[in-house]
Amino acid sequence: MPFEESGSDSNLHYSFNAAGVHVIMLGSYTNFHPDSAQYQWLEGDLGKIDRSRTPWTVAIIHAPWYNSNTVHQWKKESDETKASMEDLLYQARVDIVFVGHVHAYERFTRIHNGISDNCGPVHIIIGDGGNREGLANSYMDPKPDISLFREASFGHGQFVVVNVTHALWTWHRNDDDNAFVSDSIWLRSLSSDPACQMQN
Repeated sequence: MPFEESGSDSNLHYSFNAAGVHVIMLGSYTNFHPDSAQYQWLEGDLGKIDRSRTPWTVAIIHAPWYNSNTVHQWKKESDETKASMEDLLYQARVDIVFVGHVHAYERFTRIHNGISDNCGPVHIIIGDGGNREGLANSYMDPKPDISLFREASFGHGQFVVVNVTHALWTWHRNDDDNAFVSDSIWLRSLSSDPACQMQN
């Protein structure tokens, strides 16, 4: 894990660049408060992103900040990391937050502080790769407005960066014998959206 190359002192939080995307890995189970090494590293890392080289920014965290499944609700590792770090990711115009923990798939709208926000990241729960515990197949009813698609099936996702401004996210259910796209969305990079100019 390239933690030293990104200026981190831990393999629990680090970043790297890949094909026009700045990828940030964050730790749900290590100190994340504003006086922590992880928080201070994240603040510095976000400030150094060169959008001319990496117009897309993705964050990856284990525990979800948004989740309409009935499992893993009101967890410290979710609620406290969200309270500590959500504003940092929003101000830096992070495009997508990928999370796991919940063994199912769910895609949210662009969101910040619990409400739809066109300049916030899309949150995607992609904890559906398979495990001995089985699927988390119980959802809250009614479905929250911020949740756009959810399904308790094993699957996998693909994030294809087409160019500086557009990328395609697809989710593929693995229950089918044939390749089948169950959910998809075209995304515009926030760095290219005039309405979402970077915050200082």
